This record gives sequence, structure tokens and C-alpha cells, in this order.
Amino acid sequence: MQTSFNSWYDRKMYATPELAEETRWVEQFLNGIHKIAVVGVSRKTTKDSYYVARYLQRAGYQIIPVNPTADKILGEPAHADLRSIKGSVDVVNMFLRPDHVAEAVDQALELNPRCIWLQLGTGSHAGLEDRISQYGIRLIQNRCMKVDHQFLIRDRN
Repeated sequence: MQTSFNSWYDRKMYATPELAEETRWVEQFLNGIHKIAVVGVSRKTTKDSYYVARYLQRAGYQIIPVNPTADKILGEPAHADLRSIKGSVDVVNMFLRPDHVAEAVDQALELNPRCIWLQLGTGSHAGLEDRISQYGIRLIQNRCMKVDHQFLIRDRN
């Protein structure tokens, strides 16, 4: 089964020169980060956002949950919004409905992360990459950080 998943990933993520370049960047990036703010992470263990955050935490990343309705998630204090995070983060990983992304990106820019990552399901946002890149920040859209980590990093460790 793993072989067919690996084949699917390779066909999809290296299908065009642009995707191949982005995938190579993602691999290098995931190897060099430590702190991930996860916006929209759920307290419910059955939700994708919780599952992805738990996977990333178990992979050795420091998770900073951002959920205004929670006190703690995955044993870490939850923050009401990105503005309440003290210190820096390497990446802001978003699990939000498309209509909430713009506001969260505005807050993320104040943290000056190296990357803003819009998970699958957050929609495509034309023009957002140009806006974010003006700050020297990379935008990744429509990719799952957990899936990328599993295929690009996990097997080597």
C-alpha cells in the first residue's frame, strides 16, 4: 500500500516544474523549522486539525495551538488569536474556512514567520502570495503539512 501512496505523491507533487520546485523547498523547510502556530486546531480528537497537530508534535515540532474556545490543546496552552502569541514562530499553519483566511493572514504577518501555510480546505487565494512575499514570507497553499512530512521527511528518520 505504501508504494502506491508514494507513487501518487510523486506523480502529484512533482507533476510540473513549479510543483517540483515547491516540493523541494517544502522538504528543506520542514527540516529546518521548530515552532508551528496551528490556527483553528480543534479540541476534538476526531478532527483533521487535531490529528495533524498531534502528528507534528510527535514528529518533534513545538506546537502553539490557536483556538479562542480552548484553554489547552495537546498539553499546550491555547491562544485566542495569533496576536496573543509572544515570541516568534517559524510557520503559521491554518485550518480555517476560506472567508477567515485574510484576517488570520493579517495577524500572521505581524509575527513575521518564515512561512504561512494554508492547509487543504482553506481555498485558493489569488493575489495573496504577492502580498505575503512583499514581507519576505513564503506562502504554501492547498498542501497538508502532515502529508508532506510523511513523504518527504519521516521515512529518512
